[in-house]
Amino acid sequence: MFTTIASYHQQLLSGETTCVAMVNHYLEQINRHQHLNAFVQVYTAEALQKAVALDTKQKETGITGRLHGVVIAIKDVLAYKGHTLTAGSKILNGFVSVYNASSIQRLLDEDAIIIGNCNCDEFAMGSTNENSVYGNVLNAADETKVPGGSSGGSAVAVQAGMCMVSLGSDTGGSVRQPADFCGIVGLKPTYGTISRYGLIAYASSFDQIGIFSKNIADIALTLDVISGEDEYDSTALTKSSEGKEANSIQKGSFTLSAAADKKYTIAYFKEALFHPSLDKEIKESILSLIDQLQLDGHTVVPVEFDLLDHIVPAYYVLTTAEASSNLSRYDGVRYGHQTSKPVEDLTEFYKCNRSEGFGKEVKRRILLGTFVLSAGHYDAYFSKAQQVRRLLINKTNLLFSQYDALIMPTAPTTAMAIGANADDPIAVYLADIYTVFANLTGLPAISIPLFKHSNGMPFGLQILTNKLEEDSLLQLSATLMEKYSCE
Repeated sequence: MFTTIASYHQQLLSGETTCVAMVNHYLEQINRHQHLNAFVQVYTAEALQKAVALDTKQKETGITGRLHGVVIAIKDVLAYKGHTLTAGSKILNGFVSVYNASSIQRLLDEDAIIIGNCNCDEFAMGSTNENSVYGNVLNAADETKVPGGSSGGSAVAVQAGMCMVSLGSDTGGSVRQPADFCGIVGLKPTYGTISRYGLIAYASSFDQIGIFSKNIADIALTLDVISGEDEYDSTALTKSSEGKEANSIQKGSFTLSAAADKKYTIAYFKEALFHPSLDKEIKESILSLIDQLQLDGHTVVPVEFDLLDHIVPAYYVLTTAEASSNLSRYDGVRYGHQTSKPVEDLTEFYKCNRSEGFGKEVKRRILLGTFVLSAGHYDAYFSKAQQVRRLLINKTNLLFSQYDALIMPTAPTTAMAIGANADDPIAVYLADIYTVFANLTGLPAISIPLFKHSNGMPFGLQILTNKLEEDSLLQLSATLMEKYSCE
């Protein structure tokens, strides 16, 4: 059975399996786990048709695509031509994409099979996947718990074995936190590494497409396929600008052995590990790991960080401001939900469409963003938050001039019970305390599954490196997963 994409391709070449057999296997898994509500739509006929074509192609020309027959799920915020795209929202009910996102096109160009699109918090706004018009996604490790958000469906699709790899989006932790809650790997690359063309925008200076898998090698290969410059996204980075650290990923030659014996210099924020919100067992597990890393010859030292309690307020001021602007385009005039109520003028028509179409959390963030951008509050909130962001970037530049990596928790607790914070949105926001840092600064970050809590739930370690050093990040992650996993 599938362990990595490389081993899967070996099985295809040896005749042990076929693309059709693998697609049928994953369709069976999707059907078996339908109650988890991970998928919005499953492209059954299309996936099987593509599998047949790829099996025929392999007989004629061999395996030529780097993702030949790889079964991938995508978050319901990525444009896939001819398929519905709703961002988990009523306001986009019935909308069908007329083009492919650049990341989706690159998957297809390398012969990947897209098996379906996954449930998510509405417009990627949420940390529990409870804000979707399609209902909650359930955590396969404990169905009474949330899977994390906003990319909860994409995480559960990998967790429960319903696909090989999945794509999500990460604006403030929406790939890493679900990976943490579900016990899988979740990568958010450097801002601009993957084109955002075809990704429904939440906060444009924060959004980045991310990748879920159960192993580092498949993350590296998928990243190599979908990263790089794009004429449709001016913020997308060219591979030549990604530096020498990215070379092995770009060549598809990622190996663990290249870094197995390297001794790393690693920092951690003392304020993060001893923060009152952090679960005691998570803290003790990470401190124990630090001790083990030091015994094995790595240098791991605490670094003072006095801005920890400022990052969540800064993040929510800036992202809601950007969301207020980005979501103004959804008015129900050209596409999506239109009210059935009789209206007297265009203004009332807009109000009804948006009031009925947007969910409670999206409305909350639009209102907050509009408030911080208003004339009387812009300087007090938006400008101050931008100043905090600049201070954070300056601190990270200094930090990574001295250290190879930064480690911290991914989330302050393991997955919480469904509905636990239904009446306390501030508690949900504060749970992003460890993940939003990477989005504010544009750094690459990953959550890797190393630990298991006494409550039975998995949790991970978050690792960050300097911008454009994904190769180093993945090498370190692979080393830690091989040597220190408690699973």
